[in-house]
Amino acid sequence: MSTEFHDRPEPLRNPWISSYPKGVSAHIDIPRIPAWKPLTQSATDFPDRIACHFFDQQLTYKELLLQSRKFAESLVQRGIQPGDRVGILLPNMPEYLIALNGIWLAGAVAVPISPLLVAREVSELLETTQCKVIVALDMFESLIEQSRFLPKHLLLVTLRDRLSFWKQLVYPLARWRRNGHFTPGRLSNWGWWEEVLSNTEPLTKPVPPIQTPAPAVLLSTGGTTGHSKTVMLSHRNLIANTTQMRHWVNVERGTEKLLAVLPFFHSFGLTVCGMTAIDLATTLILFPRFHARSILQLIDKHQPTVFPAVPTMIAALNRQLKRSDTDLSSIQYCISGGAPLDAELARDFHQRSGCAIAEGYGLSEAGPVTHVGPLDGTARTGTIGLPLPNTDARIVDTESGTRELELGEVGELVVRGPQVMNGYWNDPGETRRVIRDQWLHTGDLAICDSDGFFRIVDRKKDLIINSGFNVFPTEVEDILRQFPGISDVAVIGIPDPKRGQLVKALIVLEPGNQLRLKELDRYCADHLAKYKRPHLYEQFKGTLPRNFLGKLLRRELRDSGSNSDPMSFESSDN
Repeated sequence: MSTEFHDRPEPLRNPWISSYPKGVSAHIDIPRIPAWKPLTQSATDFPDRIACHFFDQQLTYKELLLQSRKFAESLVQRGIQPGDRVGILLPNMPEYLIALNGIWLAGAVAVPISPLLVAREVSELLETTQCKVIVALDMFESLIEQSRFLPKHLLLVTLRDRLSFWKQLVYPLARWRRNGHFTPGRLSNWGWWEEVLSNTEPLTKPVPPIQTPAPAVLLSTGGTTGHSKTVMLSHRNLIANTTQMRHWVNVERGTEKLLAVLPFFHSFGLTVCGMTAIDLATTLILFPRFHARSILQLIDKHQPTVFPAVPTMIAALNRQLKRSDTDLSSIQYCISGGAPLDAELARDFHQRSGCAIAEGYGLSEAGPVTHVGPLDGTARTGTIGLPLPNTDARIVDTESGTRELELGEVGELVVRGPQVMNGYWNDPGETRRVIRDQWLHTGDLAICDSDGFFRIVDRKKDLIINSGFNVFPTEVEDILRQFPGISDVAVIGIPDPKRGQLVKALIVLEPGNQLRLKELDRYCADHLAKYKRPHLYEQFKGTLPRNFLGKLLRRELRDSGSNSDPMSFESSDN
């Protein structure tokens, strides 16, 4: 089944076009090019421009393309065929961009793997996608070792040589704490990334993909339901969203510097920080992990002009700025996404930087960006902005999902555009449920005003967004129910100005048992990624509310408060 979108659909009511910033068209041409093409174009137009800074290392666009072509050739030599999957388990660093483009040049499909996942989750993703080669940081090697599915080849990247002298000394110790052994390469089929590329000639001719529309990336997500799925984004989807964002920001190519701390394994970071920035020949300032003080030092040193972020980052920077002031005047644009942006957070950051702050919206199934606030100062606080060029959006009734509602009425947000995914990997049934007549049903309740600005009202499902990451209550509940002494459990999200939402677990204990918080914390640390772990635990008195089918009524727990023990336990790991 194809969900390929036509660039110029029949127009619907679209009041947002009149609110578009000057110079941004409602309809733009989407080039039919592969996902590696923006890099080759920028390397042609700006060969000597710095593509990325990373600690004391810097690469030009010409060098970035050369390294990508070498990695592509190494994949071909290892038997990678068009359509084969290659995993990337790295933080934000030059090797990520090289691997991503090299995979595409070799005709393969990239599978970003989040370092925040635990071994069980990584194993499930590898089994689903059948990755034949994985590029991983040596710190994350144990995540691959513990997987039930092992790749044919493992290439390890290290940070050690780029750290300060003292950090280089303790690096092996840190690696031992993560992996359980000092020496990397416990698997027999491993090699060092640097050695492989230094002994490989660049690929002379890109390998064409095996099918059309060709998948470029497989992203693990819960979709619009709480069950794990893998989003299939084509080269067309990625190029479309990249082109839409490039026209929206409307800046001259080869002029900007972008602070790239949003992780590339997240769809927001992949498209906005990875692809759009390269398409604009932007200089990327990379850092492997968000740390407020370190980020302020990078801003002071490199003077970025664009800062894509999630609200958690903005909140952390605001707190750090109260202790150590930093000049943020170089930042011209801040695009916030992943979770609702608190008005006070936005106001504080704007007062310190003077930059235009716009909130956006998207989901992995849409490449991910569908809406962004104008960057000309007309963005409206509390809204997700306007649909991007070539993107249609409407509000429909929640019962049938087919009847379009009037402006100002609350209903489910549905979108369509060339950035909407081709479907879920090997799951045509769920694809048909979510995409109907080219419309992607987001599962979010929203409202559209007379000027075309959209606002998210609530989650149609019970999705929790913690620091920009999706947490699905059913997954957390399934893990908690296996802990001895727990009879029943409900997981809900509670509002938090810094993280968007916190994960809260309401626990019903078996008779005669007590809540052992420290043991439960350790158990969750072994079985759940950090952002999925409950921040708050409460002992629930009685039975949890359910409907006649036995479905847990989480909304009732959120709206009316819990019948919980007066003592509330807070996880020390959060």
